[in-house]
Amino acid sequence: MDKLRRVLSGQEENEERGLTSQVLDASSLSYSTRVKWFFICFVAGILLSILGTALLFIPGGGFKLFAVFYTLGNLAALGSTCFLMGPLKQLKRMFEPTRLIATIVMLLCFVLTLCAVFWWDKKPLAILFCVLQFLAMTWYSISYIPFARDAVMKCFTTCLS
Repeated sequence: MDKLRRVLSGQEENEERGLTSQVLDASSLSYSTRVKWFFICFVAGILLSILGTALLFIPGGGFKLFAVFYTLGNLAALGSTCFLMGPLKQLKRMFEPTRLIATIVMLLCFVLTLCAVFWWDKKPLAILFCVLQFLAMTWYSISYIPFARDAVMKCFTTCLS
């Protein structure tokens, strides 16, 4: 649209834009579209995790499906935030010092869950990694809420003492 305006006003520039600016211009979404796709992706992630948990009780190969669907659900829920802030900003915020450990543990648990199911064939280990996925995702998520980590830490120290 901007190019059409420049052509019609006689201000067409001959210099080519970089690939990054072209991608950013082509992928810009309105705020309402971003929020809609965030909710769609987030709900899909929750449904995949619930479906994975339900598949856990299927005899035979249900355990492998559980691990796959649970991990895909967590990835979809994590990816849903890309619609709100954009993928580059999301990646930058994921690896900020306050979230670095939670991000690494979370991503590592995604991989280790699938390794435990498909290559190592260790069900208890896969369940442990799924629990760690949940805990890392929770710790990562509350890092976006101001003072939430401090409140959780204070609550746990009060309960344990």
